[in-house]
Amino acid sequence: MEQHRTRPPHHGPRGSAPLPPQGRRGGAAPVRSGTAARPSPSGIPGRPETADGPVRPDGRRVTGARPSGRGNGGPQRRLAAARRNTPPVVRAVRRLPGPRLTGLGGGMFCGAVMFVLGCLDQLLFGSSPTAYGVLFLPVCALTALWVRGGDLVIAPVVVPIAFTVGLLPLANGNGGLGGLLVALITGLATQAGWLYGGTLVAGVIATVRRLRMMRRRVAQRRRPA
Repeated sequence: MEQHRTRPPHHGPRGSAPLPPQGRRGGAAPVRSGTAARPSPSGIPGRPETADGPVRPDGRRVTGARPSGRGNGGPQRRLAAARRNTPPVVRAVRRLPGPRLTGLGGGMFCGAVMFVLGCLDQLLFGSSPTAYGVLFLPVCALTALWVRGGDLVIAPVVVPIAFTVGLLPLANGNGGLGGLLVALITGLATQAGWLYGGTLVAGVIATVRRLRMMRRRVAQRRRPA
């Protein structure tokens, strides 16, 4: 009698891919040369993690994974910490508007503001030289801060002219134009300290801004293309 040949039992679906060598041996996944394997943070054996990220069992690195110990938002955290450590005065100055005036615009701005302040000083403080001099200093600082970079030299020049223009409402001269000129000269002589102080403030601010501009240009030239 003819006997039929029996086939060995086949477990699993037909056409399934064979197990990888490391799966048949039961060993750990191979690690590419040049990378140091680290234990997996998940604790799963056979899934080492290199310096570039976790590695699959076939030796390929998992894309999109971040190295362990490196959090998100590093630069943002440093920037936030720097902002918290900034003094309140510097933060208040940074919040001020920063228009850019030409040399002529800066002179007109400073002269108009000082004329208005002179009128207010006459109405509110009875032509007080001290109040006028105190108000002159912040106007000089704003003029030097708001003038554009190409006209920084103009800032220390226009502030003395604006100081003289603001003295017109304060001058109590009698006798027409001659009396007005005498009152102006007397006011400039008695308030020379405020005049020199405001001019010095404008000159220092303009010099600092000029030096910063020069440093930026040098840094841009040294920066590789």
